[in-house]
Amino acid sequence: MTDLRARIAACEARYGRPPGSVRLLAVSKTKPPSAVASAYALGQRDFGENHLQDAQPKLDALADLDIIWHFIGPIQSNKTRPIAARFAWVQSVDRLKIATRLNDQRPAHMPPLEVCIQVNISGEHSKSGIDPANLAGLAACIGKLPRLRLRGLMAIPRPANDFDTQRKPFRSLRTLLEQLNRGGFQLDTLSMGMTDDLEAAIAEGATLVRVGTAIFGART
Repeated sequence: MTDLRARIAACEARYGRPPGSVRLLAVSKTKPPSAVASAYALGQRDFGENHLQDAQPKLDALADLDIIWHFIGPIQSNKTRPIAARFAWVQSVDRLKIATRLNDQRPAHMPPLEVCIQVNISGEHSKSGIDPANLAGLAACIGKLPRLRLRGLMAIPRPANDFDTQRKPFRSLRTLLEQLNRGGFQLDTLSMGMTDDLEAAIAEGATLVRVGTAIFGART
């Protein structure tokens, strides 16, 4: 964790980002509660899960910790109620039906659910996410839902090894967020970048990087 935080801090300095402007999300999918607790003991508070059935036992086991849970995987309609009730953030909203269900099922005693729209920035048929051409319409609809708070955009670009190639989709996502803000939104979150490309993401304005391997090791 110390090496990873130093890596992020070095990127902030290199690309003129304010210190502490990039938030770390520990992607804990497939990892046991003990691994999450170990990262928590080192000061990590934001954790991401992408399968509800795997996440719920962890949420139960670690309920006494002040963890900020993010749901980052594809969302099925029949899973929206527990997601709305148990997570602080949902980063993978890509259609109005899901947004509406999350809004309607968010418990009244809880604060609005923080959400990001997932954008299919590389146009891959195998990836979730809304087409950029339809983004503004979805954002406008989500902005009217009182139990959701639209925070920004999320993307998982096509993998690339070359640094300049990695930067291009991240630059495109940042441009989309800037366009929305010029249209009246006040979005502050760009969730982009993982273990192998976080430098490129930070260079293009990431405010949240989703890291699993560099924290927990390879998937088992």
